[in-house]
Amino acid sequence: MTLVDLRDPSSFPTRRVEAWKYTDLRRWLRETPPTSGEASVEPGGPFAALGGEERAFVNGRCEGVPRIVAEGVVDAPMRLRFVSTEAGAGHQATVQVEVAAGGALTLLESHEGRAADYVSNIALNISVGDGARLTRIVLADDAEDAIALSRADVTLGAGATFNQTLIASGAKLQRLETHVAHPGQGASVRMDGLYLLSGARHADLTSVVTHQGADGVTSQLAKGVVRDTARGVFQGKIVVERGADGTDARMGHHALILSERGEVDAKPELVIYADEVSCAHGNTVGALDERALFYMQQRGIPADEARALLTQAFLIEVVDRIDHEGAREAVREWLTARL
Repeated sequence: MTLVDLRDPSSFPTRRVEAWKYTDLRRWLRETPPTSGEASVEPGGPFAALGGEERAFVNGRCEGVPRIVAEGVVDAPMRLRFVSTEAGAGHQATVQVEVAAGGALTLLESHEGRAADYVSNIALNISVGDGARLTRIVLADDAEDAIALSRADVTLGAGATFNQTLIASGAKLQRLETHVAHPGQGASVRMDGLYLLSGARHADLTSVVTHQGADGVTSQLAKGVVRDTARGVFQGKIVVERGADGTDARMGHHALILSERGEVDAKPELVIYADEVSCAHGNTVGALDERALFYMQQRGIPADEARALLTQAFLIEVVDRIDHEGAREAVREWLTARL
């Protein structure tokens, strides 16, 4: 995978780079954007009602310490906000998240676009220690004409649990990328994603999970809906290295296209070098069930409401898999408001 550095235009990948073939950054960004200025925001964000400590990055600058450390079980969630407030400018930020051995943390992460035509580039380095647990829920709600990139590199210890759900509304170009170094050794990963796109928005969910040792579990489910001329991208790769016997890895991606000019590009991959494994992947792209739509209209439900209900029923499976009840309801409300 190509690392992007806004200070170095030579690092901006084009569609000739295999991992970026559906998300041509160079098409939209050819030179370093002007640097975003300093700003501040009031506490809040989409998860504000759930309480917990807040750590905000405004235009790439941290209001506090750019490092989150959880030792022991942290009952209240940590709210991590990336807020973009300056039009026509760019910024990048790096944050460390560490969950010590035996610890537990719920990380509620939001990407909030409050200006037009900005460029945001976020890197997260995440480590989850032996027997520790991290639940990460990401709501990426960027401006429609923004370029927003996010990459998380995750390292797990033996017996660790990493559960992640990404919710994407797209942008001119939005990419949420996750790389997981999976040790096996009883560690478990669940990586889900959901995108709901309209207008000319583009969202790219890309992930690589590398099983490096025996007896590891990965479960991945992504669902998306595109309307108008929007474009959804799913690239999921699970690599099972030699010696990673006993790996159980499942991946599924399913999408609906609700317009004639909408587009979905999907590339699920399994790369397996071990023998004793149980791995599978699936991918479907289609339209709403016209028979179900007709059935609902025959019972007096208006066509637009029937489409919204069917779309919600399709996507809600991903939402229902969110562990944290409050975050699950917040995402459900966000989704319902956009249907």
